[in-house]
Amino acid sequence: MKKALALVFALALSISMSSFAFAQASGDQMDKPMDKKADAKEKKAAKKKEKKAKKDEMKKDDSMKKDDMKK
Repeated sequence: MKKALALVFALALSISMSSFAFAQASGDQMDKPMDKKADAKEKKAAKKKEKKAKKDEMKKDDSMKKDDMKK
C-alpha cells in the first residue's frame, strides 16, 4: 500500500510540475504581443516627434526666408 501511495504521490507531483512549466512557457508567449504593441506605440511617438521637429524647422526656415526678403 505504501508503494502504491508513493507512486500516486510521485505521479501527481510530476504532473503538477509539468503543468506549472507549461503555464510558464505559454505565459512568455502571451507577453510578446503586448511588447509588440508597446514597441509600436514607442515607434509611433518617436516618428511623430521627429515629424513635428521637421515641421518646426521648416516653419523656422520659411520665416527666415521672409525676413531676408524684407531686407
